[in-house]
Amino acid sequence: MAIRPESAVPELSAATRRAMELSVRALSPREVERTNLSVVTAPQAKGARLLAYRQAIPIERDSIVVFADEMPGANWSHPCRYILCDARTGEPYTEIPARFPLELRTPKIALHTFHEPIVLRPGLYWPIKPRPGCFKRVPKGKRYAILFSGASNARHVNDMEFLYRTLRDHYGVPDADIICLNHDGTLNYNGNPKPIVAWPGDNTAYRMPIKGKGTKADLDAALDDIAARIKAEDSLLIHTNNHGGWGGWGKSYLCVQSGADYYAADFAAKLKTLPKFRCLVVMMEQCHAGGFNAPIVANSPAQYTSVASATVEDQSSWGDAEFDFFARDWIAAMAGHTPYGGALASNPDSNGDGTISAREAYDYADSIHYSGDTPNWSQSSATARTCHLAQRYGWAWTWFCPIVIDLLYPVWEKLPIPEFYDRFRKGIAPVLDEFEVTMEKDAATARGALEKRLKEAIARSF
Repeated sequence: MAIRPESAVPELSAATRRAMELSVRALSPREVERTNLSVVTAPQAKGARLLAYRQAIPIERDSIVVFADEMPGANWSHPCRYILCDARTGEPYTEIPARFPLELRTPKIALHTFHEPIVLRPGLYWPIKPRPGCFKRVPKGKRYAILFSGASNARHVNDMEFLYRTLRDHYGVPDADIICLNHDGTLNYNGNPKPIVAWPGDNTAYRMPIKGKGTKADLDAALDDIAARIKAEDSLLIHTNNHGGWGGWGKSYLCVQSGADYYAADFAAKLKTLPKFRCLVVMMEQCHAGGFNAPIVANSPAQYTSVASATVEDQSSWGDAEFDFFARDWIAAMAGHTPYGGALASNPDSNGDGTISAREAYDYADSIHYSGDTPNWSQSSATARTCHLAQRYGWAWTWFCPIVIDLLYPVWEKLPIPEFYDRFRKGIAPVLDEFEVTMEKDAATARGALEKRLKEAIARSF
């Protein structure tokens, strides 16, 4: 792909233009098709301090800096390189391999992308308000959730919003029991100085309240908060997003907005400080997330623990401009629809028991996963795979859900989703709970009567 037209190029020196031209020419035919190139618009003086996350990029002479992203579309970390060119001539004089871009945490350096064969586009979907699936019955024990994104991009915030809405609307988890941690403690993300307004799933305002920053300290504080509240019958869902790094086998880490990175061993050790509880469900989207699986399972105090990761330990995870693929599909399985309100590729409830378990959500995401992702699963026992957030009402009775949905759909269609579910939980759920108890008793009576009649018929017939 050629350098962008003149009208798209900012005011750049002749040497900078020369550096851009030579950088494109140096690409192999394969690299031309899959490597994005950007240039730092202002030449960097000798001795300038540039940081690719934690890696220093030494500027040993006045230089033009060209950034080559070798895996556009993948989350960081992944292979990239910095091409340093002489500020007077534009001639390249060295290349520095790296794993992170300059703007991962705070984009203070202006970049101009001039070669972009891989363009991250929004999903080409028309948002619709999904028709509700069968409404959910709150299980025994409380459900807590921590949603975390550190050095966020837009898609990471969107993933968390999708999960937040799923927890609130489909599973009735109170906002007080969901802790959302993001970036600088707001809806901001890297490359966006102002809070985002509309969620791309349905173009409505973001509803997720951010309760802390995307830092190790804030994540530790959230775990301490949960530790003070969680009981033996309770469950905890942890979702981590944004970027991750890898320092070799056993050294995966979660990127943060500021402060120290969160290594898998340290995260697992922190989990170990929690009291005993029933189910821990972990879903991780960041690159190299698979390095967290074994430490979490080994250190979890939960009776049942499962970890679903987008990648194996030494690989990167992928997404588009709006969502990360693995997280999007895992959450969609739990929600019963895509973030845009569309139908799923298949029914994730593989055993037909009226719940979407942790394993079923993973299996659905794995069944349609993007080719660049390498999903992997770990569990503490066979029972851990069955942990779930709630079960639908009347799952054993095929007539039950259609009646409830048909009666409620007219009001559901008119009300904002949060208001509908608040009213549903206060006024409708108690009626359904009471009716379900009655139905279970009636069903037990009917089963006993049928068993008695069958035994009599068998005795007569055989």
